[in-house]
Amino acid sequence: MKKICEHCGKEFIITETEQSLSEKIGLELSTVCSRCLLKQHLSFWMFGKFRKGKSDLSGESMITVLPESRYPLYLLKEWHSDAWDAMDYGVDYNPSESFFKQLQSLQEKVPHPHQNGSNNTGCDYCDDVWNSKNCYLARSMEFCEDLLYSYRNLKVKNSMDTVICYASERLFSSLNCINCYKLFYSRNSKDCIDSSFLFDCRNCQDCFMCWNLRGKSYCIENIQYTREEYKEKLQSFNLGSYSAIESFKEHFEDILKNEAIHKLNFNIKAYNSTGDNLLNVNNCQNCNTISDSEDAVNAIRGMKHSNTLNANGCWYIELSGNCGECLNSYGLKYSTWSSSRFSEYLDLCTECEYCFGCVGLKKKKYCILNKQYTKEEYEKLKDEIINKMKEDGEYGKFLPYSMSAGPFNFSTSYLYFPKTTKEEILGLGGYWQDIDESNIEGMPTSELPDSINDVDESICTQALICPETGWRFNISNNELEFYKQYNIPLPRKHFDVRIKDLVKYSMVLDTSTYNCFYCKQKIQAFYPKEWGYQNIACENCYQQNLN
Repeated sequence: MKKICEHCGKEFIITETEQSLSEKIGLELSTVCSRCLLKQHLSFWMFGKFRKGKSDLSGESMITVLPESRYPLYLLKEWHSDAWDAMDYGVDYNPSESFFKQLQSLQEKVPHPHQNGSNNTGCDYCDDVWNSKNCYLARSMEFCEDLLYSYRNLKVKNSMDTVICYASERLFSSLNCINCYKLFYSRNSKDCIDSSFLFDCRNCQDCFMCWNLRGKSYCIENIQYTREEYKEKLQSFNLGSYSAIESFKEHFEDILKNEAIHKLNFNIKAYNSTGDNLLNVNNCQNCNTISDSEDAVNAIRGMKHSNTLNANGCWYIELSGNCGECLNSYGLKYSTWSSSRFSEYLDLCTECEYCFGCVGLKKKKYCILNKQYTKEEYEKLKDEIINKMKEDGEYGKFLPYSMSAGPFNFSTSYLYFPKTTKEEILGLGGYWQDIDESNIEGMPTSELPDSINDVDESICTQALICPETGWRFNISNNELEFYKQYNIPLPRKHFDVRIKDLVKYSMVLDTSTYNCFYCKQKIQAFYPKEWGYQNIACENCYQQNLN
């Protein structure tokens, strides 16, 4: 079935599989293409700039990535307490007014928690953190400890500037590395120790500036050295110098473009499925970063999907669709940040059943706009609202951009869609924030010492100005200790910029056409042409030649 997307104006196709899933779930067919719907879903997931604020309940200080003035903010512990009740904000349905406008009016009155997460210790300056300890200005992690300035990590300890890494310790400026120790400036490597500038290496130790190696030690640029030769050569590189590291980074990028072999995708045990970063999935189409799932279409960043359609950022979800950032849900539709069953148009609702158009409810049943009804009253009013929404062209659409948590350019969506313009988002009713901090005083980072050896503790009292954004940032005492210990020069950019510089390599959703480096057959790979990668291998050739 062909349709024209209401957002981008491009033609898109709703496949037979999507039509079948829509009917099974009870979803209306989407009037927006899957890419635009993904962009809309992820705009509700903030990657905001950390700021100081105060709880609107107690006045206690807090650190949050959420913007001011969208709705009241409570400390997470306060939000989960009995100090307030979301039912107190309930309103009657008004058939003469748009349902989305009524829902947004309710949303803007109901308090929201200042951060997401639970079971943490010493992680007040974080967001979306779970079961972690002593982390600082980090996001989206679980079972982590002593992690600074990082994003999307699992079981990582004593590390900094680390993105999408697992079961590792003492990493710096590394992306998508697994079971590694003391690994710096590296990507896509596994089981590596005491190394720097590695790409797609496995079981390597004491290596520098290497790619596609397996089971090697004392290598530099894939050339074997003796232990003594390696140590002597490494000593001459002056790795504590910022200018030297920048030169090595440029050389590393050249190697990635011209020498390294790149795997077609990063799928493992993906059966009858399409996408990238898929693990243990079956019948999953157009998915990315999904694991342990089956019969899912159009989904990114989640696990345990079963019979879902257009469910993004969702975990443990079944027979649900057109949802963003939901978990532990069944039969849920058109909702965000909720864990509920048999419900529609929820925001931030927990363990609810048979609710429609509610915000912030916990363990409620048969509610509409946060007001309690009997089962019979609920069913009758819900049908009335749906019929009116259909007349107004609202039913079946996801929550509008005007209900998103904050500015689009400070959302997770902007990480995936960085070319989106302010005019486009404002035209869709969303938000955008231009931050001008030109009046803030501080030291330009161009004035920092080149060598970490020339830095003393006084730098921790100095405000630094990022040359790219103009934002102010500081060097913490723990951070300086880490740099000193591992001979790492001081960073010149704000930590959010450093994270974005790394994470962009894992945010590719579309393929480009290449010829396999080995067999020359045409393949579709998740590497944009502008990256300049020359050597892409199909799955069979990669396994035969590198694994």
